[in-house]
Amino acid sequence: VLIRGVAGERFAVRNSGATAVVEGVGDHGCEYMTGGKVVILGKTGRNFGAGMSGGVAFVYNPDKDFEDNLNTELVDLEDLEGEDFVWLKGAVERHRDETGSDVAARILADWSQQVSHFAKVMPRDYKKVLMAIKDATIRGGNVDEAIMEAARG
Repeated sequence: VLIRGVAGERFAVRNSGATAVVEGVGDHGCEYMTGGKVVILGKTGRNFGAGMSGGVAFVYNPDKDFEDNLNTELVDLEDLEGEDFVWLKGAVERHRDETGSDVAARILADWSQQVSHFAKVMPRDYKKVLMAIKDATIRGGNVDEAIMEAARG
């Protein structure tokens, strides 16, 4: 889903696989999210990521104040890495192209600088599972067993 404008409270609550781009959200964004990817191109309300156990959110944070709104009980803020850059740019370009978003156009006009203002919200347990899958795949192990082991902690 691509939304030109700001969504209200509880945007992407319980998202379990959708990709969404929006230009800002109210309180409790990505609450109880279990999958999918969300891009926020603006401000967030308080309690962002509460109960978030899966999926990934990318939040545009040029003022470095997003941390004040993040519920860190289950998630960490990370820097973008590897394929994040390619995927994120493509998502922002699609948002601009499909919605005519001035916000996305402004970010893309100076992408090489603006991309550094994105924060990645990653659930800790989800990251463990992703790393276990990657490791099992590389070494030719049983992916299902690796997932179960990661889930047990």
